Amino acid sequence: MTCPQLCTLSSMPGISCFYRHIAGFSGSTTPGLTHTTCVIVPTLNAAKDWPLFAPALLACVQPEQVLIVDSESTDGTPDLARAAGFHVHTIERSGFNHGGTRQMAAGLVPDAEILIYMTQDAVLSGPDVLRSLLAVFADPQVAAACGRQLPRHGATAIEAHARIFNYPAISETRTLESRARLGVKAAFLSNSLAAYRRSALMQVGHFPANVIFGEDMVTAARLLLAGYKVSYVAEAGIYHSHAYTMTQEFKRHFDIGVLHSRERWLLDEFGGAGGEGKRFVLSELNYLRKHDPWQIPSALMRTAIKLLGYRLGRKEAHLSPSVKRHLSLYSKYWTQPPQA
Repeated sequence: MTCPQLCTLSSMPGISCFYRHIAGFSGSTTPGLTHTTCVIVPTLNAAKDWPLFAPALLACVQPEQVLIVDSESTDGTPDLARAAGFHVHTIERSGFNHGGTRQMAAGLVPDAEILIYMTQDAVLSGPDVLRSLLAVFADPQVAAACGRQLPRHGATAIEAHARIFNYPAISETRTLESRARLGVKAAFLSNSLAAYRRSALMQVGHFPANVIFGEDMVTAARLLLAGYKVSYVAEAGIYHSHAYTMTQEFKRHFDIGVLHSRERWLLDEFGGAGGEGKRFVLSELNYLRKHDPWQIPSALMRTAIKLLGYRLGRKEAHLSPSVKRHLSLYSKYWTQPPQA
């Protein structure tokens, strides 16, 4: 571990620049990883996640390497973060935006060349997760990387299959040429655990400020179009899955439709998912037949609900703002002014 060199950010008094490497890293042991690194985690009422989230993160990093961006939590999240030794920056809850907030946070740590983003409900699966994630940056053409999401303890069969299907056990590095084989999935990336090379991020205009969500995929697509590589690192595992209700499934896929409607260039440049939806459904039914056949009717209903939500999202231009607020999982998006 190199000794930290600390400086004060003029935009955020008291927070130190992150000159430390991820725990156990040094340029001599991991070629190419001589960059400064920090972990950025947006939070909102994360106290319920803290008992699993914080110890797992502290097993991988020093606390002063972590920046918590909190949206006016009311459950003591900022106090928990400070007690853990993390830096805390508070923003107005109404001002949170998936892309804009993450870009604002990057500006608070201008000396960090590798930016690692996590969500508050993602639990690192072991002490070497971030080491594995960062190793791919030894290739200077790799601009972003994400880890493998594993089903949380107690996950339903439907929940578990979604992670098994979308996050395979084999790592892969993608280039723009990968779109011929993968379509828009070539740009798949998840900020539940993702790392970015700041210089490349700046080159493509940072995170998008006004997307409803999917800022990670939009950014990955821009990076691929700029000639960079994007890596999926199966060895960097996190426990992260959700037991969505049918209403939540509808709303999430409505928002995906909105993303594809407003960022039409994604499908224009990369194409569709190449029959991925059909493969998912067939895989899900086979998985449920073996593990929980009673869930097959629910899975079929969810498939129809997802499709309906997505198609309505693609037609969002014909819907009133009040209707879109009710159909969206991120309802506050529809009341926010556009960000610069």
